Amino acid sequence: MSTKKKTAAIAGIIVIVGASAFIFRGSIVARAATNPFSTFWNDLTQPFTGRTVTTSGNLANTGTSTQLYAPDDQYESDVMAAVKRVSPAVVSITISENVPIIENCPNGFSGNLPLGFQQFLGNIPTSTPCNSGQTQLQQVGGGSGFIISPDGLILTNKHVVSDTTAQYSVLTNDGKTYKATVLARDPNQDLAVLKINATGLPTVTLGDSNGLQLGQTAIAIGNALGQFSNTVSAGVVSGLERTVTASSPDTGAEETLNGVIQTDAAINPGNSGGPLVDLRGDVIGIDTAVASNAQSIGFAIPINQAKSAINSVESTGQIKVPYLGVRYEPVTATLASSKKLPVSYGALVSAGNTGKAAVVPNSPAAAAGIKAGDIIESVDGTQVNSNNDLGNLIDQYSVGDTVTLIVARGTQMLTLKATLAERPAGS
Repeated sequence: MSTKKKTAAIAGIIVIVGASAFIFRGSIVARAATNPFSTFWNDLTQPFTGRTVTTSGNLANTGTSTQLYAPDDQYESDVMAAVKRVSPAVVSITISENVPIIENCPNGFSGNLPLGFQQFLGNIPTSTPCNSGQTQLQQVGGGSGFIISPDGLILTNKHVVSDTTAQYSVLTNDGKTYKATVLARDPNQDLAVLKINATGLPTVTLGDSNGLQLGQTAIAIGNALGQFSNTVSAGVVSGLERTVTASSPDTGAEETLNGVIQTDAAINPGNSGGPLVDLRGDVIGIDTAVASNAQSIGFAIPINQAKSAINSVESTGQIKVPYLGVRYEPVTATLASSKKLPVSYGALVSAGNTGKAAVVPNSPAAAAGIKAGDIIESVDGTQVNSNNDLGNLIDQYSVGDTVTLIVARGTQMLTLKATLAERPAGS
């Protein structure tokens, strides 16, 4: 989530943790322990085993050794190792805009009166806030991202960097700040790729989100509240293939997120664009939304949905979205019964009541021989069903890839091949 929150509605409001105005101000102050307590502290930590270090400062300024915490079980060790592995590649993204400078101006009545009359009038304000006509660059929000190439490519959410007039900067884990350029915003998904001028950067390892299981560990890392970088929270994968509608409280814009991962790992404002990782430290998703009226219901875009976008940027410098060129209805048991279809899964090639062609002329689907009324049952061996929407499956490929489609046409079963093209603008 970034700190301009997005919200999605599933029996309530879901917030995309996107770039939002900062909602937390202040600082946390830690009081230093004084010398009389150092002996007590050393005694307290003796039961723990592990490496020892010599500490300095008020806590142990006598040069005595303090033992580091050592995990008690393998699970905790795995969580700590996963965080250690991925954290160097997690970044904080700050958003800055030129905002008006507000000054106090005479209110036009009491402000122009002689001092004696002003005192007589008591607490009537003598000035009001007004726009000076000048602007200043000011940080207005923040989000998260993660480095996907050593030369500075960074993946984040599109809603984190949606403002084309804003300036963006990236704070890396080693404390360095870089100006960031938005290379591409995905027209079809809540994804964007940034570029910073650096080399030899640490990178994440992209996992396989298609193999996720309910209950497996999920770890979220990000710039919580836009100011606490590399905040870690852990939970489990709570649900798969969710569909949510998200809206931004800042702009009111809505978008539908398909096939997202549900997790109870805490995702806070500012986490948008940060990684959701498994126990190996592999990225399995991109944190993007939370249910604001619930406890611990967050959502992440599966990393496999982003891989084609990443490949596209690496090869072309922009995100080119693959395109098949059909309009369709997801086949359900209800639809199959009402239309007497031979199967209760797949995608029925149909334009419905749109008045448009079910198969777009001159599209890859038309070239492959797909016709209205066909049922596309699988793509490269993956069945099209409620968990694998046809559009989501196509999004995992790149422009120029050839896919094998199993198609039911009446009593016939056909094997057709389609070479995916770039999605036309506005389609």
